[in-house]
Amino acid sequence: MIAIRQLVTLQEMHACEQLQKVIWQFADVEIVPHTVFVVANKTGGEALGAFDGDRIVGFALAFPAVHEGRLCLHSHMTAVLPEYQNAGVGRRLKLMQREIAIDNGIDMIEWTFDPLQLKNAHFNIARLGVVVRQYLPNLYGRTSSNLDAGLPTDRLLAEWRLRSCGVQETLEGGGRKISAAHERIAVPANIFAIRGSDAQWAMQIQSRVRSEFQTLLQNSYAVTGFMLDEKSGTYLLEPYEE
Repeated sequence: MIAIRQLVTLQEMHACEQLQKVIWQFADVEIVPHTVFVVANKTGGEALGAFDGDRIVGFALAFPAVHEGRLCLHSHMTAVLPEYQNAGVGRRLKLMQREIAIDNGIDMIEWTFDPLQLKNAHFNIARLGVVVRQYLPNLYGRTSSNLDAGLPTDRLLAEWRLRSCGVQETLEGGGRKISAAHERIAVPANIFAIRGSDAQWAMQIQSRVRSEFQTLLQNSYAVTGFMLDEKSGTYLLEPYEE
């Protein structure tokens, strides 16, 4: 049985350094050190762990932040070991993060994710109910992670409005209702294979996706839905007002 709780000891926080190496294959210089987890716990952030017995198999790290003048959490990392993925561990980490935030009077958690990582997009949008209103080109510069495959680190900014009807409907399994007047942005499901075999083609796909997102988001559209099948992942965007 996996237990989700706050990280307490330095040993637990040190273990999160190794998880980053295993999950993202970061170079040592890009590892978030255990001291940052300590700071998060001491300054109003959250450092949560998922434990299989005494073994830490995942974590979520968030910092206090300001979004459009309002206090929120910025969730910098959520990680689960490969052998524990697709078993609800990541969702439980995020739900615990949400529960603690609400208890502390915080209404929103934000984080970034790669628009080409389709399973992650499905999790964030279809399973958690985030909306997306910002596209951030090459946010972190080039990284050593094999997940970025040498491409610019373009990111979408997820806005998880914790008390909203859309989030509540999604978490209860109903899903957010999308208007008929929506637009679509499709990403091929085999994008990881493309990145590994043809970097130029992958760059062209990324550039096309970036252009489509920027055009729609600049015209007051927001991502409110996502569909995933064997051929593609499709972002659903509609006119959006808070």
